[in-house]
Amino acid sequence: MPNLKAIPFCLALAVATPAPAQFSGPSIRGGEATVAAALDARLGTYHTLEGTIVSHLREDYYMFRDSTGEIRVEIAPGRFGGRQIGPEDTVRIMGEVDRGMAGRYVWVKSLKVVN
Repeated sequence: MPNLKAIPFCLALAVATPAPAQFSGPSIRGGEATVAAALDARLGTYHTLEGTIVSHLREDYYMFRDSTGEIRVEIAPGRFGGRQIGPEDTVRIMGEVDRGMAGRYVWVKSLKVVN
């Protein structure tokens, strides 16, 4: 004879099973954007920017420019991959919008020379 106490327990498990979870945070892919869009974007969002690194500010910080403006970017030395990159090189960077003591910047996760 089946255990009648087990039936309500099994029914409760079937009803209480949660729906599959969905991630609602930023995408690592990073949509194509502009400096102007990155300056207005929500912190923690990822953006892909195309333009030039125009100057070295200090340590790992550089000034990045596209046709819509300029923004500070933080680029770890390893992201350059041993390449010499100058203001004449067009690059595509993907990074996370962040804010520090000196204001908003993009923390670069990848860097690719496109010209």
